[in-house]
Amino acid sequence: MRNFIGTFECKIDDKGRIKIPTLLAKQMEGFGDDTFVVKRAVFQSCLEVYPLSKWDLMMEKVNKLNRFVKKNADFIRIFTAGVKTAELDRAGRIQISKDLTLFANLEKEIVLTSAGDFFEIWDKEAYERVISADVENFSSLAEEVMGGGEIEIEI
Repeated sequence: MRNFIGTFECKIDDKGRIKIPTLLAKQMEGFGDDTFVVKRAVFQSCLEVYPLSKWDLMMEKVNKLNRFVKKNADFIRIFTAGVKTAELDRAGRIQISKDLTLFANLEKEIVLTSAGDFFEIWDKEAYERVISADVENFSSLAEEVMGGGEIEIEI
């Protein structure tokens, strides 16, 4: 299983184009997908960018939900709201639509950061606020999530 690695500061232009840093672009190529899926994050005001193959795996799970159960239909509608595809252009940029740019409050300075098999796009100030606020609670969170004996991870 491949994962993205790294955090990169860059800019978004007035047309919503992001020049992907070379190290991240090489990682994107490593997934073997030319197309990526950009969507709103569930818990934060940022965007998530998935290689199409990873998105397809997630949608397999979503498509197994019974759409005749209202909460499932509501979840699917909101989860997929604003989803767009994106490809790297010849200049190594991806285009972010206006609605997604507004959702994540992307101004000029942004951060691209790895999150496993996808990466996130953040407004730089929002990213720094979230990271600095969570530092104080991270040790407790790490213990609760990773140290509770629910799963064993061998390093």
